[in-house]
Amino acid sequence: MADFLKMMKQAAELKSKMEAIQAEMDQTIVDGSAGGGLVKVSMSAKGELKNVKIDPSILKPDDAEIVEDLVVAAHADARRKADALMQDKMKEMAGGLPLPPGLKLF
Repeated sequence: MADFLKMMKQAAELKSKMEAIQAEMDQTIVDGSAGGGLVKVSMSAKGELKNVKIDPSILKPDDAEIVEDLVVAAHADARRKADALMQDKMKEMAGGLPLPPGLKLF
């Protein structure tokens, strides 16, 4: 019974930590870039796109497809950074919990 109560307490602590991490991720901004910095995006660590900057030198009508591809690549770069940040936070949070091998928290 003591183990069950301890586990319930850990679950409540985990829930509280998860809520704090979610709030932090909503406020954390990650940047991604593509084309050697010609296209840059900023997004929250939760994935909300906040800003796109495109160097004017690549804004030519014939280059529209290239610009579109660079925006997608910059967003993917920022998404990878956000995912890595989230994984680090989850590892930090779950450090003391006895989780089964291979269990992912998100």
